[in-house]
Amino acid sequence: RKIIFEKQWFYLDNAIGHIYGTTFEVTSGGNLQPKQEVEETTTETKEAGTDNRNIVDDGKSQKLTHDDIKALKDKGIKGQEIVQQLIENSTTFRDKTEFAQDKYIKKKKKKYEAVITIVKPSTRILSTMYYAREPGKINHLRYDTLAQMLTLGNIRAGNKMIVMETCAGLVLGAVMERMGGYGSIIQMYPGGGPVRTATSCFGFPKLFFDNLHEFPLSKVDSLLSGTFSTETLPSEPEDNVLLEEESNGLTDEKQTSLQEAEEESAAEAAMEISQTEEQETMDINAEDVEFKENKEKENKENVREKQRKQWERRKKLIETAALLREKNADGLIVASKFHPTPLLLSLLEFVAPSRPFVVYCQYKEPLLECYTKLRERGGVINLKLSETWLRNYQVLPDRSHPKLTMSGGGGYLLSGTTVVLDKGKSDSSSLEALKMEEPSSKRCKVQDLHC
Repeated sequence: RKIIFEKQWFYLDNAIGHIYGTTFEVTSGGNLQPKQEVEETTTETKEAGTDNRNIVDDGKSQKLTHDDIKALKDKGIKGQEIVQQLIENSTTFRDKTEFAQDKYIKKKKKKYEAVITIVKPSTRILSTMYYAREPGKINHLRYDTLAQMLTLGNIRAGNKMIVMETCAGLVLGAVMERMGGYGSIIQMYPGGGPVRTATSCFGFPKLFFDNLHEFPLSKVDSLLSGTFSTETLPSEPEDNVLLEEESNGLTDEKQTSLQEAEEESAAEAAMEISQTEEQETMDINAEDVEFKENKEKENKENVREKQRKQWERRKKLIETAALLREKNADGLIVASKFHPTPLLLSLLEFVAPSRPFVVYCQYKEPLLECYTKLRERGGVINLKLSETWLRNYQVLPDRSHPKLTMSGGGGYLLSGTTVVLDKGKSDSSSLEALKMEEPSSKRCKVQDLHC
């Protein structure tokens, strides 16, 4: 099929079989051809000015018009030659500094040279792409913030992770990539089913999905209260129903054979009237019977497939519930559009003590509330609310400097570590214990202040 990417369209058929990182040229007809490495001639860029102060951008420096460039393209002239002609017809090119000339050539090459490099998908590439193109789909989760989440959450092979995200599956894919197919992941999802649009872009092998489980958020409360139940799970897909369907299929076949026999006898009786009419009616009846048989078979297959899928879904749900009931998850990652407080308080019940958790939110205020609630609840230590500050730098010979534009904000992270929560002691008793531990002089001062 035709791929359209940044105003460029092409077919990927010729890319199959080449290694990642191969650079292709888009030829006429949208076909890809591996680009031949050609040494670039720098004869035109030797003559350069000392500074750009006298150059005025009045739009008259380029002699070639838009129609001229279009005519060159229509003739089939390659992008490299078009760039060369643009340089030759520019009145201000020789007056520019060497750095400005490089920048001009790079800009024109990007515009007119149809060159494509196919790279292997990774968390870095996908997160950068999503943040640049569709940040709303990933809740404005910046790539450096995602990297912080993976580090603070101690994501590694062999972990048992709980992931709750509404970032189109990007966070889930990042966790799966870091774990490398070892360990297990339980994805909590709202609504009818999990969203894994970005996860499918990673191109993970089937092995990675074998240990990926899913559990609906709507059933978390019932699981915690012990009232969770699903329909009775059969040991295998219902054989009796399938047998009944097969027996019904046999009776249907008998009925159709009886119908065919009746039609044949009727045709023989009517042979005296007209041979041609008899042939036509037989053909029509045969087509009707075939159509009915095919429709019945399709219906039976659809019912069987539906039953099988329901059975598999129910089985997976019970397996995931059993994993959660163990309450020994090695970490928790939350990055959703929902308020983090109720999510975190309920999901922390499934995390083992001395394990990290990370919560992402685009705004600071919900995390401040979450921070306060966690301090009141207890059972967590080392609580930190942080925001990463990102600035890009251009690193080139003799012209390394920070970029003029930088990101305004990439969201906030609340991280911490779980500890055993002693629910037997109340807050008042713990306060009394603290008072008893204080020195007598300090206790006297506190009592005086109260008086």
